[in-house]
This record gives sequence, structure tokens and C-alpha cells, in this order.
Amino acid sequence: MSTSQPNHPNAGRRMLLGGSAAALSALGLASFTRGAQAQTAVATAAAKPLPSYAAWKDANALIVHTSNTIETRRSAFGASVITPSPQLYVRNNLPPVDAAVLQDRDAWVLEIEGVKKPRSLTLGELKTLGLDTVATVLQCSGNGRGFFPSKPSGTPWQVGAAGCVLWAGVPLRNVVAALGGLADGARFVTGTGGEKIPEGVDPASVIVERSVPIKALDDALLAWEMNGEPLSLAHGAPLRLVLPGYQGVNNIKYVKRVAFTSSESKAKIMAHGYRMTPPGEKSSPEQASVWEMGVKSWINGPLPEDGTLQAGLVQIHGVAFGGTRAVKGVEVSTDGGKTWKAARLVGPDLGRFAWRQFVVSATLGSGTHALMSRATDVAGNTQPEQREENSQGYNNNSWRDHGVTVTVA
Repeated sequence: MSTSQPNHPNAGRRMLLGGSAAALSALGLASFTRGAQAQTAVATAAAKPLPSYAAWKDANALIVHTSNTIETRRSAFGASVITPSPQLYVRNNLPPVDAAVLQDRDAWVLEIEGVKKPRSLTLGELKTLGLDTVATVLQCSGNGRGFFPSKPSGTPWQVGAAGCVLWAGVPLRNVVAALGGLADGARFVTGTGGEKIPEGVDPASVIVERSVPIKALDDALLAWEMNGEPLSLAHGAPLRLVLPGYQGVNNIKYVKRVAFTSSESKAKIMAHGYRMTPPGEKSSPEQASVWEMGVKSWINGPLPEDGTLQAGLVQIHGVAFGGTRAVKGVEVSTDGGKTWKAARLVGPDLGRFAWRQFVVSATLGSGTHALMSRATDVAGNTQPEQREENSQGYNNNSWRDHGVTVTVA
């Protein structure tokens, strides 16, 4: 039986073992740059158990903020390219669909609109229209919110609301071609999630429905598999709209409708949610939407929770990605950004949407060292030093925020 399914026989044991171990390993997590305040928040979050739909995950590798927000510990990323499913973060805007849909995954129905021959297709029918795989960085748009001094509302993610995963499914462009092509006037790809809407609530106020520019169609995938296994409820089973290079909220889970529209969705999560709203202002459709990811990197080792390091040679390693563009290179600083040294990209290159592991050798003397990384994509865009201030803490790719400070004996 797959270990990535909620009913795995070891799931309960993982939850029991993970509780105390997670609390212990949390003690050093927040000593990056935010100090004791962030450390206390992380330790508190770590005491919460995994929700039932994600009970199969590795509790030792995760921080449970709420039942719908689960973060990967920075120390759990390791030095491999693909993030194992049991360690991957979870972010849901609504509770998952009923697990009963997994009894017959191929019966799931997807409505396709805005094509010349609109119709509904079952997942079984979609599987006859083609197959492709793509590695992408999946990242919550609030990843890095925990570094904002303004303390925006929302989960105080640090670096762990992200991962690099491998998807399998049918290219959305194949489905469009099979249905006669796009209808006239299509400017956006609009995906709608299939979560149950609470009774007595205006559907537009809570429905997960996002629109992205039509250019995303070129790479979009309707995925039913992740990391070599059928999708789990935690990650959008039985079908997910994957938009490589776009922030996670646009990658619609439990997708039940894909429409090619002339305008953006009027749903609240689109019209007012996930906007780059200046501090102190109200969100509005005129503000930039959270769409493509920016170039970003961070260091995954050595970390403060490793304790005091011995002076001498160390291998500083981490991950870097460029959203819709490939990473060209990464630089690392051991003195808080005063000087930089080129790092080496290591491991397999899984394509422009995946992240790259990087490493640089450095000799560290006794004292404290502020380790920073900054990435540059193939178009020449370099990771900025400062975050873009906004009221909800979105799109933080500041290299200074994402640094770590280590102590060397």
C-alpha cells in the first residue's frame, strides 16, 4: 500500500512518535533572523497533531500551524531535488473534498468551458488525451510571511511552505485541442475547486476560483499523480490544475471546472484575495494579483539548530528557483551580504520550473556568521535584498530575510 495515502497502517504511529520529537527539534528553528519571538511561535505550532487527512505525513519533518496549514521544517529539506510527499507542506483554503471520491477516481467530472466544443469529461476520459510529467516548485504565496516585521495576518510561514515535486497528467492544451480549440475572446485560464461550500454562505465569498493569464495554458497540466503516486486528498486528489511557475493558490486542488474566460473571476479569492495590497490600504481588483513566482533561494544547511559548528571547512547548501524561468546561478555570502562567492549547482536539472540544489565550500572561523544566498535567473533577474512590503505578506523573496546565522567555536 502506498505510504502517501491517508489510510497507511503506520499513520497513527507516526503521529504518536512525531509529537514529542517535533517539539524538541523545533527549539532552534527560528534563530534565523527573527530570534526568540519566532522561535516561540514555531514551538507552539509544533505541539499540534497532524489532521486526519494528512496523518500519513512525517510529523518529525513538519510544523502544524492549523489543520489546513502545515509547514516543512527547513532542516527537513535535505540535499535532494524532489521533496518527498510525506514532508511536503499543506495549504488549504477550505477543507478537502470527501474521501469517498477516491473510491472511483476515474469518475471525477471536470467541466471545460470557453472552448469551441464545451463539455464535461471524466478523469478516465482525460487519461485518454495524453500524458506528460513535469517537475515544479509548489509554493504558497505567503511563504516567507513570517519574516515581515509588520506581522501580517495569516500563517507565519518561514521557508517551509514550498517544495519541489513531480506531477503526471494530461497537458491542458491537449484537452483544448480535443474540444476544437479556444473560443474567441479567451484571455484567462480560470480554475474552480470542488470543495463543498458551507450552507448559508454566498459561494462567491469562499469558493476557490482563480484566473491567470492565458499564456499559462502553454505549460498547464491536469495532474492525477504526484511523486509517482496517485494524488492524496492533502494535495488535491483526484485531480489538480498545475500551473508551473505560478504561486500555489493558482494551482487549483480538486479542480471541477476549467474555463477560458475574457475576464478574471469575480470570486472574492480572486477579486480581493491574494493581491499585492500596499500596507494600510484595502485590497482591490486594480492591484497586482499573486501570479508568477519571483526568483528566490535560501540556505538549508548548516543551520542554527545544528548547534555550535567546529571551525574549518563547511558545505553551505540550499535551493534556488526562478518561477517560470530557469535559474542561471547562485551566490553565497558568509558575512551578511558584504561579499559574495559563486555557488555550484548540483544534482539533476529537472527543467526550468524545478528548483536547483546549490553548494559552496567555505572556511568559517570562530564567531557568528550570517549566511545568505541570492539567485539569478536566465533572464538576468536577481533575487532582491529587500522584500516588497504589502499588507498580507505575499511574494517575499528577499535574500536578507531568508538568511541564517550560525555560531562557530
